[in-house]
Amino acid sequence: MNQEETFEQVDISAFFDNTTPQEPQHEKIEMLTKKQKALLDEVMPIIKQSDLPKYNSFKTRLEDLSALAQAMGRFPSLLERHQLVGGERTPNSLIDSLIAHQDTGDPTLQLPSKAMLGKGLLVSKIHTLSSISKYCQHREDLKKYYKSFEDETILAMFSLLVEDVYLNLIRDTSQPIEYRREWALSLLLLWEHWNDTNSADVAPVLQTVWNARRRLAPAFGTMMGTSELLLISMQMDDQWIAFIKQKMGDSGVTQAMEEFLFGISYEQINTLRKILREKGIPAIGRDEVSKFLGEHVKADAGLDYRDFYSLYTVRRDNARSRNRMHLEGPHKTLEDYFIEFVTQKNKEKQNNDTFAK
Repeated sequence: MNQEETFEQVDISAFFDNTTPQEPQHEKIEMLTKKQKALLDEVMPIIKQSDLPKYNSFKTRLEDLSALAQAMGRFPSLLERHQLVGGERTPNSLIDSLIAHQDTGDPTLQLPSKAMLGKGLLVSKIHTLSSISKYCQHREDLKKYYKSFEDETILAMFSLLVEDVYLNLIRDTSQPIEYRREWALSLLLLWEHWNDTNSADVAPVLQTVWNARRRLAPAFGTMMGTSELLLISMQMDDQWIAFIKQKMGDSGVTQAMEEFLFGISYEQINTLRKILREKGIPAIGRDEVSKFLGEHVKADAGLDYRDFYSLYTVRRDNARSRNRMHLEGPHKTLEDYFIEFVTQKNKEKQNNDTFAK
């Protein structure tokens, strides 16, 4: 996030009329960002001229996405007061509900219908952008658009990931209630349009970490990842460097970082460390991890957005299990810790700016 950006505290009541409940209104949901529209406006005419069947295929997919977006727009806004069948619903009541439900099970049936429909729309959009990106990659005259569509695909995927992180952090009762309410409000804003400003801020940092992590070839020996971490940090912005400096003394953050770097769980890291120590082997490569652990593990991963999200969910599920069963190891993912850190720093800046006034 731009270090020079200023912040203002906004009361949630500003989002709706305090006196008159609103009837559900149909709204136009913008499925694509301005940048995505501009890219498609350039690429689609070229595809139409040279490959009409593929153009028709993409055009149909985009029309289907638009129809989904309009269906989503017919659901009541999450940012306004509404009198629904179950009673009055406001942004505050939604935030209260998100914070109150601390069940460890799947929260699907606790979430608004609009959020669930929007998530499906987002996944469909991700796949569509990815298909166009891959098509451009294999067309010499469109290759210059490949990276732009890939970046848009990954940015959309991060909205999916950030939603998950918000839900994790909202459930964390050790966090200040003001932070949890702020994450809940951010979640409502994300669900309303599925274009999240926090995703745009955090995504480039995490994407750079991911790309650097894949290019590195860590030696699975000491398992500390010190050199890998230093190489990653050298490529990052001030926000990431501050995170490393301030949080790497926290055992949970260190363990979550090791899981991210090495692509295997905290438990597998400890087992592998013990095996190598007993065998007197100083280090092994990624391709040897499965052999030494005696089970197939995907310690490496491609740059595909599906790999990123898939391995994130494995780390997320492992962290939730440890937390629920009170086991050793990280109880949050690296993404959780980083977004939590960004929120804390932004809050500090808000408070400092308010005090300065």
